[in-house]
Amino acid sequence: MDVELTLQAFKRRKLTNHIDIARDGEEALAWIPRWEAGEPWPAVILLDLKLPKVSGLEVLRALKAHPDLRRLPVVVLTTSADNQDVRSAYALGVNSYIVKPVDFDKFVDVAAHIELYWTVLNAPPV
Repeated sequence: MDVELTLQAFKRRKLTNHIDIARDGEEALAWIPRWEAGEPWPAVILLDLKLPKVSGLEVLRALKAHPDLRRLPVVVLTTSADNQDVRSAYALGVNSYIVKPVDFDKFVDVAAHIELYWTVLNAPPV
């Protein structure tokens, strides 16, 4: 459900960037060998902490432990405002932590800011 709401928010913003989706932590981790094999890296990874099978923190740990992929910007976009989750995510190297707004229109605004910052304003490492 969160994936569909996120996609709707980006669609409403007319996002032109391609979006790949992992519906659980195992699928997210399965992207690592694909990127190692030469598939294009994403401009930014939006990561929910409350993923099934493997937690978002474990996915973040794997990404940030990888010698090349640790440079990928990762934004936690989650319902958890728990201070321990925030501290853990930053300790593992997350680039930003955003608590999803409950109101859909506010979530669309958040999606707009994410898109603008991470795909237009941010200068990623080459």
